[in-house]
Amino acid sequence: MTQARAERPNPVLEEASRELEAAAHDAQVAFDCIALGELNRAHTTALTARVAADAAVTALQAALLAAGVAAGF
Repeated sequence: MTQARAERPNPVLEEASRELEAAAHDAQVAFDCIALGELNRAHTTALTARVAADAAVTALQAALLAAGVAAGF
């Protein structure tokens, strides 16, 4: 009898997910700050949202590269 191996979560994809969640949160904070007239804080959180989104893109690129290498492409 064979036992199916449980797939382990991909840590790179987990990191991409966390970064996207952080980007979405920071974007919402920036939006709210604009509505409140707190433009300096809105600018700061918009920048952190951008950095988090960039980090997610980098992680996804790494996952795609690893998947391509694993598939032999």
